[in-house]
Amino acid sequence: MPPRSVSVVHARALSDVVTRLRRALRRSIRTDYPWESRPMAQIEVLQTVRDARVLRIGDLAERLRLAQSTVSALVSRLVTDELLAREVDDADRRASVVELTDAGRRYMREWDEAHRRRLGAALAALPVADRTAVIGALPALGRLVDALNDR
Repeated sequence: MPPRSVSVVHARALSDVVTRLRRALRRSIRTDYPWESRPMAQIEVLQTVRDARVLRIGDLAERLRLAQSTVSALVSRLVTDELLAREVDDADRRASVVELTDAGRRYMREWDEAHRRRLGAALAALPVADRTAVIGALPALGRLVDALNDR
């Protein structure tokens, strides 16, 4: 049960803003890459592998909180698209590890740069007080993510 200081209204408002922000980010990336139709689940796989460098499929599934079969299907598509490379894990020959290919690293750099441009422009368009508040809230939002992931 949430603490009394966090009302249902606040929780709902935060959830609504986060959902709308995520949707706006997905839509706005299409402005820089109008041909891009890669599902967000594939992007999240690429981001997670990029951040970890090399991951076993099971560890990737755990980090994404998805079924291993779902992650295997996502990885297979990304391997076919030559954005990920899948190899047998030297430590456990029954398992696979994945890492970004050169094309995958380039793709993620372009994706990140597009988001930086779009978010930078949107932040710059805000009044200074709003921009300062958003930037100031980033550490707390990061801790919120950590608290949610710990549950």
